[in-house]
Amino acid sequence: MSSLEKSLQGLTPEDQAYKIPLVVILGSTAVGKTEIAIELAERFEGEIVSADSRLFYRGMDIGTAKPTMQDRSRVHHHLIDVANPDEIWNLALFQSEAHKAIHRIYESHHLPFLVGGTGQFVRSIIEGWKIPSVEPNPCLREVLNRWSHRVGPTELHSKLSVLDPQAANSIDPTNVRRTIRALEVILTTGKRFSDQKSRGHGLYEPLLLGLTRPRIELYQRIDERITRMIDSGFIEEVRRLLDSGYSPDLPTLTAIGYGEIVAYIQGRITLDEAILLIKRRTRNFVRRQANWFKENDPDIHWFQMMKDTVGEIEKLIGNWLIMSNKDKNLAK
Repeated sequence: MSSLEKSLQGLTPEDQAYKIPLVVILGSTAVGKTEIAIELAERFEGEIVSADSRLFYRGMDIGTAKPTMQDRSRVHHHLIDVANPDEIWNLALFQSEAHKAIHRIYESHHLPFLVGGTGQFVRSIIEGWKIPSVEPNPCLREVLNRWSHRVGPTELHSKLSVLDPQAANSIDPTNVRRTIRALEVILTTGKRFSDQKSRGHGLYEPLLLGLTRPRIELYQRIDERITRMIDSGFIEEVRRLLDSGYSPDLPTLTAIGYGEIVAYIQGRITLDEAILLIKRRTRNFVRRQANWFKENDPDIHWFQMMKDTVGEIEKLIGNWLIMSNKDKNLAK
């Protein structure tokens, strides 16, 4: 009998309406979420739902540090390799598919793990966001696209900062697509983009587990990861994508790492310059990730990454499952 099955046995009929338990593993890029999540999912008969927006796209493996096929053979992963690089997944689509995956996992008597560093994706699930249903406005979007080409991504993002600082703080200044979408919603509705993501009914009983490392150690791991990416064929991966006909202007190919390698392949910068820019953008990304999940947040159990971290978290999850199953307040 699995750890999860043991925790679920003995439930009364009234208990069947309680919220689905959901283990959430969060933290900055390169902190070690993948390794920890796989070990814990193995111990609790779990399955992993990726909340990392970089992992959706096929053929983008090395530059996203995607879990290997060997990793995925150990534990079933969901929402990885679900789209081509030119099929952009937005927040609403992710939320819909993540809910479906979590329910399928639970109905299979497995424990769902939500794992990732894309803060708004994680928050949208655990807080039950109601995403604003503003239809795309092709004419307005074209105007904003032309404006972005004229003034550049940074200036476009600064305009968003004036209109909606909270939304701007959650969007990478180089992510033109998301910046334009936020401006499009603001200009269409006359309301701030950040104010339109209201909380809905929570479907889950989440256990939030935050992983952290000293910033110097984290930056060293990032640098080492980037070196491994280059050595493992990152440049060849980007060339294959371009040779397959994908435009270098796609949001996926202007993302951290891919945009710099594209610039190198096109001869606009040297490889050393590309690597330096990737390191710089990744560190900036880490700082933005920290804005989504604060280390003083009382709802998050934070763990410094050490040798015995998995064992400590395993005890916490086991106790939490037992307490959750006995707690009548979990009923809907």
